[in-house]
Amino acid sequence: MLTPDDVKVRTLGERTIRSPLRLSTVYGDGMVNFALDDAKVRHTVQLRPDRKRPQEVLFEQAGPRERIYFDPTTTRAAIVTCGGLCPGLNNVIRSVYLELHHHYGVREVLGIRYGYRGLDPQVADEPVRLTGELVAEIHKQGGTVLGSSRGPHDVGQMVDMLQRLGVNVLLCVGGDGTQRGAHEIAAEALRRGAEIAVVGIPKTIDNDIMYVWRTFGYYTAIEQAREVLTCAHVEATGAVNGIALVKLMGRDAGFIAAGATVASQDVNFTLVPEVPFELDGPGGFLEWLKERILGRHHAVIAVAEGAGQHLIPPDQAQRDASGNIRYRDIGTFLRTRILDYFAAEGIPVSLKYFDPSYVIRSVPANCDDSLLCDQLARHAVHAAMAGKTDVLIGFWYNCFVHVPIEAAVAERKQVSPESELWRAVLAATGQPARFGGP
Repeated sequence: MLTPDDVKVRTLGERTIRSPLRLSTVYGDGMVNFALDDAKVRHTVQLRPDRKRPQEVLFEQAGPRERIYFDPTTTRAAIVTCGGLCPGLNNVIRSVYLELHHHYGVREVLGIRYGYRGLDPQVADEPVRLTGELVAEIHKQGGTVLGSSRGPHDVGQMVDMLQRLGVNVLLCVGGDGTQRGAHEIAAEALRRGAEIAVVGIPKTIDNDIMYVWRTFGYYTAIEQAREVLTCAHVEATGAVNGIALVKLMGRDAGFIAAGATVASQDVNFTLVPEVPFELDGPGGFLEWLKERILGRHHAVIAVAEGAGQHLIPPDQAQRDASGNIRYRDIGTFLRTRILDYFAAEGIPVSLKYFDPSYVIRSVPANCDDSLLCDQLARHAVHAAMAGKTDVLIGFWYNCFVHVPIEAAVAERKQVSPESELWRAVLAATGQPARFGGP
């Protein structure tokens, strides 16, 4: 359980420099103003009378501070993008540069090439100096102009390189693995007494970072997935006993599959990691699929990539460069099992398989995500210039907050089988709460 101590934010020291931002300290509806360190956002906003009220946990509100730690005229900032691609990465890079350059007057902003690899002196490419010309059009492109990579690197060598580059501010854009790396960099810098503010900008298309209501790229992913599901529905209904099977991203959390299902309203079965299911036996998925085909003669199935891993025969565990276990392909496994099942039942079907994962994550951000990217980026700049470190920009009850990275990566956010989102999935698909089992 989260405690008040878990959300205490580290700072490099006393803020003595007046911010170059010309804002009011007066609070009012819709007014842009300086944030105060004692301005808080409740972790729990819904209070139940039938439960004892726990010790209150309050997040520190994000935003520009009237007094900052770093002198903008002598500050050198850097930004790094890590992990898999996600819509909006270039938007974040652009907004970070523009906020630092136009509002704070920071003269040099470096782009670290290819993730944390770019901080490893043994393999690093030279950092790129960001300019207005370089970032002018990048928000219209998918991917990241800085490149990305996975994999751990020696934290001591990374901090050595940051010190050689004279970096005071490091903004780390990525998911939980990236943020764990950012936490280690911040801890090593603090141990050395190095004045480097490390601030995380949460990035995961799966929307599975704690204390971040919505990560950038998620709405774009849902929008793109919905288009695929629409096409899948056309394919399924265009054939006798047509089945369309769509595999979507979501290793440990089914937010994309669930969100796209509700947005689409054309899906008949949605399978996610958080809700275990069985294929065979009474009440199993294949039995329900057979009933659907015999009754309606078509079906659309959305499956998250991390769903049903217990069903696939185990093989030697493989890991990616970041140490994550490579999940076995539930999509191709389901395709084979479905075809074999209906062949054994003597029921002809026409199955079409869709795997749009790399297409979805490579597109530019939509309007909603573009706005969120800009807000997260600018709040990260404010936090870093104020000397906040080892902190992530959270998005909680429509407020931007500072969350210690260690608290944010302690667990992953997942779809609750009792949540409003999952109940909406069950209503849209008409599927049972679970397939098979007791």
